[in-house]
Amino acid sequence: MLLALAIAAALAGAAPKASGADAGGATALSLAPNLSFTDDSSSNFPIRGENLGSGEIAAGRPTIVFFGTSHCWNTNREAERLVAFFAKHRDEARFLVVDLDHPTRPQKKLVDAYYHGYIPTLAFLDSKGKAVYDRSGETSRTRADTSGLEEIFAKTR
Repeated sequence: MLLALAIAAALAGAAPKASGADAGGATALSLAPNLSFTDDSSSNFPIRGENLGSGEIAAGRPTIVFFGTSHCWNTNREAERLVAFFAKHRDEARFLVVDLDHPTRPQKKLVDAYYHGYIPTLAFLDSKGKAVYDRSGETSRTRADTSGLEEIFAKTR
């Protein structure tokens, strides 16, 4: 079906448009199983999904970049918030997820630009690519509270 749509769009002289999170960033974000939210015992990177190796900042829409590692309960808690936030806003922004232990080549540019040595780190870029938030640490003291992310996201518009 998608191939047929792409062919039809090409014949009509228009490129097919990617929609939602599938426009070049990470998709289908979920939490890894068996995460600890109280100690550093989790050996898995906390976020699972598709296109996790993407490192391209979106043009014309906000981009949210998450930096973290395994074995960090603070990263796990912020990942829990990000996955919940993603479920609400996947069609409004591009999400990029960087495992600092295994960054892809495109993600290394993001690490150089926005990562400052502490985890978790989040960078929120507006639709023109300007950083409106670029900080380390958790965005809330309460598990699963996405209100801090919502406030930051509002600044990207």
